[in-house]
Amino acid sequence: LFTGLLAGSYPAFFLSSFKPVTVLKGSFKGAQNLFNPRKILVVLQFSVAIVLVISTLVIYRQIQFVQSRDKGYNVNNLVEIPVEGNIEKNYDLIKTELINSGAITAMSKTGISVTLDGSTAGGFKWDGMDKDLENLNFSIYRSGGDLIKTMGMKLESGRDIDFTNYPGDSSSVMINETAVRSMGMKDPVGKIIRRGDNPLTIVGVFKDFIIGSPYKEVNPMLVLGYQKFNFNTVLRLNEHNSIAKILNTAQNIFKKYNPAYPFTYKFVDQEYAQKFKDEKQTGSLAALFAGLTIFISCLGLFGLAAFMAENRSKEIGIRKVLGANVTGIVKMLSREFVILVFISIVIAVPVGWWAMNKWLADFSYRINIGWSVFAITGVMAIVIALLAVSFHAVKAAVANPVKSLRSE
Repeated sequence: LFTGLLAGSYPAFFLSSFKPVTVLKGSFKGAQNLFNPRKILVVLQFSVAIVLVISTLVIYRQIQFVQSRDKGYNVNNLVEIPVEGNIEKNYDLIKTELINSGAITAMSKTGISVTLDGSTAGGFKWDGMDKDLENLNFSIYRSGGDLIKTMGMKLESGRDIDFTNYPGDSSSVMINETAVRSMGMKDPVGKIIRRGDNPLTIVGVFKDFIIGSPYKEVNPMLVLGYQKFNFNTVLRLNEHNSIAKILNTAQNIFKKYNPAYPFTYKFVDQEYAQKFKDEKQTGSLAALFAGLTIFISCLGLFGLAAFMAENRSKEIGIRKVLGANVTGIVKMLSREFVILVFISIVIAVPVGWWAMNKWLADFSYRINIGWSVFAITGVMAIVIALLAVSFHAVKAAVANPVKSLRSE
């Protein structure tokens, strides 16, 4: 209701301000001010549209940038199954039968999903430790063995947690590259880290892999050897067999050893994709509103072009009689609209740059906004504006001057 009243008030007041004597004498002319309400609205509409287009481009570039980031493990053909019922008790039997059937190539137990950063802890000490590192926190992860092979991670040095060949691996730990750098260690394999009276031997160093937000830097990480209290299993599917066949085989084997519970599973690549859900939704909304705003702006330009072409019909007729060609007249009529859009670009670019830098500030792993975003947006705005006004500009340019000048 408010918008309707606001939109209708201007033409109502404008029409009521006409002086009948002036109008009837034929001397009345519409306002041709440098800045009138029509032009101001066009500039504002296009400014909003350009800001939204800039936002959309930056959001999608940020998502693509993070999606292309090295995850540190092979996310494809990886399935997670929760540890329920008799799975813990029959884990070794299930693993052996799955591998022998050709359904999987590797299997591991973990504390939680490999796409989640479960817990952090501090208070660890080691020989040669800098006092400034007393409050260093680590992401804590648990593994029942074969994590490197199952996840497709890269082992930089040492070995994986392996309870089959090393029964005492409950006192072993693997660390990531970030932990090595943060701890200031050289040749960490074989060294001891302690938390209270619990000594842990570093048996391996692995390349960083993303378990938390892909928009943030990877934290120092410890992978502890745990044979029990793991609530998640990770399966590396055999890529040479069909997914449907593998899942059917896995379902039969799990039901054999764990009949009281349903066979439930999650694909890790789908779980990882969920990390981008909010940003993709923001990008989709920005794109939607940008499209609506551009459409409304084009309607405004279309109406303004019609109004100006009608007002200048006699001028155009005289120019044609004096030898002006269609191209020259179209350029003359379009020039003013290009100027309006250029003013919108000048207003919108700094606003868009500021807004997107504020948005990107929440991410430690982020893109830099390059000039190309603003160049693409500016060119697109000018092209859209020219398309919107071209109909009336060409129509006015090709009109027969006799029609517009016959009353002169």
